[in-house]
Amino acid sequence: MAQERSHAKPDVGSRAAGPTLLDSVKNSVSEPHTQDSRLQTQGSVLQTLDSSVAERLRRIVGEKFVLTDRDELLVFESDALTIHKCPPTAVIIPGSAEEVAAAVKVLAEAKIPFAPRGAGTGLSGGALSRSGAVIFEMARLNRILEIDYENRTATVEPGVINVHISQATAAHGFHYAPDPSSQSACTIGGNIAENSGGPHCLKYGMTTNHILSVDVVLPSGEVITLGGAGIDRPGYDLLGLFVGSEGTFGIAVRAKVKLTPLPEAIQTMLAEFMTVTDASRTVSEIIAAGILPAALEMLDGATIRAIENSIFAGGFPTDVAALLIIEVDGLAAGLDGISDRLQQICLQNNARAVRTAKDEAERLKLWAARKRAFGAMGRVDTDLMVQDATIPRSKLPEVLDEIYRIAGRHGLEVANVFHAGDGNLHPNISFDGRDPDQVRRVKSASDEIMKLCTRVGGSITGEHGVGLDKIDFMKLIFSDEDLGRMLDVRDAFNPLGLCNPGKVIPSVKTCRYCGFAVEDFRHKLRGEHESLDHA
Repeated sequence: MAQERSHAKPDVGSRAAGPTLLDSVKNSVSEPHTQDSRLQTQGSVLQTLDSSVAERLRRIVGEKFVLTDRDELLVFESDALTIHKCPPTAVIIPGSAEEVAAAVKVLAEAKIPFAPRGAGTGLSGGALSRSGAVIFEMARLNRILEIDYENRTATVEPGVINVHISQATAAHGFHYAPDPSSQSACTIGGNIAENSGGPHCLKYGMTTNHILSVDVVLPSGEVITLGGAGIDRPGYDLLGLFVGSEGTFGIAVRAKVKLTPLPEAIQTMLAEFMTVTDASRTVSEIIAAGILPAALEMLDGATIRAIENSIFAGGFPTDVAALLIIEVDGLAAGLDGISDRLQQICLQNNARAVRTAKDEAERLKLWAARKRAFGAMGRVDTDLMVQDATIPRSKLPEVLDEIYRIAGRHGLEVANVFHAGDGNLHPNISFDGRDPDQVRRVKSASDEIMKLCTRVGGSITGEHGVGLDKIDFMKLIFSDEDLGRMLDVRDAFNPLGLCNPGKVIPSVKTCRYCGFAVEDFRHKLRGEHESLDHA
């Protein structure tokens, strides 16, 4: 069997030689209402980590890989959605799966919550510390362990950067298909947690379609393997359940992923439209015509201008209302005919022009500009609210029109860049997080956008996850009974609620009899009972 073992990338640092005492770790959580209204911190009680627990953790991972200094912890107080900030109690940077399992056992025994974190590129607050959770930063587990071209798989650690798999296998004619816009920074572990998508997931599927197995450290410290090398396995699909669980079921420490052959031919087109409505209708007509592009992306005028005014400029025309990037791939035979049909559909919907990238260099330039759109919009103001919802494609014209009206009512400018082919919207609102009034208006506009998307039959997320940011919106699409069943499933993996607490499922319910808010105390009660059992 033809196999290739890759060279391991260097670790963040070498292992400390001996154990030292960590006296205390303080949770520097700010008050909920500070002068900087970006801070959506949770709790204000100063917490310390028991010194014996701290000492055990440093013995496991090494002194330099337990971070406690307040300045060091600032790096981990938010992900890429900076409106939420929750400084962690401490950060552990393990160097192996065995270290993760050993550290989890220590924290579980002490009933201390914890949460996994990848590259911090998430956009839902999913990797933030809640309830004084200790963060597991997985960056040191960054090796491609094995590449098996005969069986078209790669075995990787969770800290491997997404695009590195494609770079490592391209010379042999393969790539890893899921391609989030942050693929040059985001990690496979984070992709698994969020079930990440990307432009080419329209044709090739989401992360869950490309994961064959995952080794998981459960919240107890036990290590299990979900899935396997085969196409299908008997029994319940626990692997499918784990992918997209946002770190609430356990910590992924190893994954076997599918490798996809590179297509024989690719054609990438750029279609220019003078109205967003014409571009939106074109999207629906392309799919209705029975054509499945590899990618079908939309950028509106505000996004185009932000890109072209940045170092990421892709040569986009700035006098249009919207652009569509349409890519088709596959066998060379017949691809010209599909491109001709796509051009015809665009022109029938009032496209001003349609051009095809003349070579690979021009194609890559178009995609580089598209994938750096969020970075370009970061220049517009100090903060960026990136929303994520999915709607039926046929609803794109009316929903986009209403999103612009919502922004206008709140005195905000919204920019839309998104995966149009599967209706996965990304409305982006630039704002100054130091201005409490702007923060209030951004929150109100975001709430209206989420309610709009669910009202037309959509969902509150397409790929960014629920995390902390959208947890209150879960009740827009699920009943209390639905949410209760989800908590039951989570309890099977995470019975004490220690792993990534306060994410995905709201834990505060409304009593059907008295109407008061009631917190879900099941995890706390279970922990107390277990403590009594072992007393």
